[in-house]
Amino acid sequence: MTEQITCERTGAALATNLRKANSPWARFRGLMLAARLAPGEGLDINPCGSIHMMFMRFAIDAVFYDRDGKVTKVARRVKPWVGLAFGGKGAKGVLELPAGSTGDVAPGDVLIRSASGSW
Repeated sequence: MTEQITCERTGAALATNLRKANSPWARFRGLMLAARLAPGEGLDINPCGSIHMMFMRFAIDAVFYDRDGKVTKVARRVKPWVGLAFGGKGAKGVLELPAGSTGDVAPGDVLIRSASGSW
């Protein structure tokens, strides 16, 4: 099932084709060794409070969120191989998105899921 994530404040779609990584293996692997993320694609890793960029081939934007879908931190253009990002207090998950795709999303914004509507 394709899921869309929208920023409530701006109405902007952050991802229109979001894949979930809920199993331990899927969370561990993340986007390692992936060739790229196309516009609109993304990966939702939950639970997750921080990310590393080892074995990554491209930069990403990371939007960390709490248990209610409120943004705790936005890390933009996290560099491949050397990048690290931490979600801050209360972070329970992260959206890994193509670099430059987060617009003006900021901590405190609320994310809306199209498929389930809840976090």
